[in-house]
Amino acid sequence: MSSSEHPPQPLISFSKVTCGYKEKIVFKDLSLMLFPRQFAGLVGPSGAGKSTLLKAILGISPILSGNITFAGKQVNGSVPPDVGYVPQIETVDWDFPVTVEQVVAMGLYRKSTRLPWLTGGERSVIRELLDRLNIGHYAERQIKLLSGGEQQRVFLARALVANPKLLILDEPTSGVDVKTQHAILHLLGEINRKGVTILLTTHDLNAVARHLPWVICFNQKVVAQGDPDEVFTSEVLSRTYQSDMAVFRQGDVMMVDDSPKAGHHFAKHVHGADSQDYGHHHTSHESHGHHESNEERHRH
Repeated sequence: MSSSEHPPQPLISFSKVTCGYKEKIVFKDLSLMLFPRQFAGLVGPSGAGKSTLLKAILGISPILSGNITFAGKQVNGSVPPDVGYVPQIETVDWDFPVTVEQVVAMGLYRKSTRLPWLTGGERSVIRELLDRLNIGHYAERQIKLLSGGEQQRVFLARALVANPKLLILDEPTSGVDVKTQHAILHLLGEINRKGVTILLTTHDLNAVARHLPWVICFNQKVVAQGDPDEVFTSEVLSRTYQSDMAVFRQGDVMMVDDSPKAGHHFAKHVHGADSQDYGHHHTSHESHGHHESNEERHRH
């Protein structure tokens, strides 16, 4: 970066944020930054505070101290403009009688003055978006009749219809088969390449390693972050999950094993001691100190 250029400005910034309730602190003094056009996965064990972190950005988790800013403006207890959110599909009431088009239209609530009625232009935007996501032929169908992967695409369309700068997804690959997992992550990659910043949570470490360029290992604090190929080591993941984790590499393929006595049952199949990864990793207890490389790595 030349001296004449301004340093990159984060899209999301946590500054010494303590979040939770007085009787239960979820995380404390968290500092973290997410930059425009970044595509990042937040991984860690259940109860680590991942969903709370997402909801803090959305303004719906109690912030006891510190500051969160979105595009330079403080998050103040309401969903920031230009943020789309895709919840866990397991939390949705699928018995509610609503069509695919009606669900997507809900994403216009901050910009439309006529909801639940749609203008011709709004309906056209919705139909074009559904077509892009390959579910246009389901526009009039009740959402409860769709498969898990199709339902996930509907809620993705709801989050995208208002053209957000940031897309937040809570476990977007949960409850769907492996083929659908890869399809969803591939689709998110395409959306990211069009300029949308993406932050998602997931428990599928192997899918993260294959599809995401940046990962944040989180357990009530940032344990490490960076390229999954550098961050996903046995040491870092074992510290993140407080459990034995093994990472194996064969050529360009990486596999994470989280079973009891991780890696022992692979020993007979792995040739050479160096097949198990005990190499160097990029560790950062906070996001400070590598903002420029973070931004430059993900600038398109």
